[in-house]
Amino acid sequence: MTSTPSPLDATQLGAYFALIEASSLLKHAVEQQLREAGDLSYVQFQLLATLGDSPTGSRRMTDLADGVVYSRSGLTYQAQTLEKRGLVTRSQSSDDERGVTVTITDGGRAVLAEVFPGHVAVLDDLLFAALSRADIETLADVLARARDHMRQTPPRSAQPRRRKRTTAANQP
Repeated sequence: MTSTPSPLDATQLGAYFALIEASSLLKHAVEQQLREAGDLSYVQFQLLATLGDSPTGSRRMTDLADGVVYSRSGLTYQAQTLEKRGLVTRSQSSDDERGVTVTITDGGRAVLAEVFPGHVAVLDDLLFAALSRADIETLADVLARARDHMRQTPPRSAQPRRRKRTTAANQP
């Protein structure tokens, strides 16, 4: 038997809608800046930034998908697009024959260096300018706790793939 959740109060609704609207406005401005400065989508930027931050410059595709919360197939498409531009390379994983490792190239690092100043400027202007240092620390703490709670349920990309069932009618 499923219990009916209690309705959200005005403060909870206000917090939810403010979060959604603020994140939408920020994401729109960031996406516009990334497109203009480096011809990157937001997801492509996330991939390059994650790889650029990795000590080896490499990560497994599944780990990348989990980190950026993106489908495996969608991430494969984005990685292919970046690879065509020479910003990443893809190779078979050394520890899993079915896995793929993505590595940032010097060209990918150059694009990151090109887009980062404008990216930081957008964040400073739209997100941080209206907040005190204490506000920013509180925001970081609150959002980290919410994110950590949400991450207790693995993203779809981390779930095992379903295999198609073979029935007697499908067998040769």
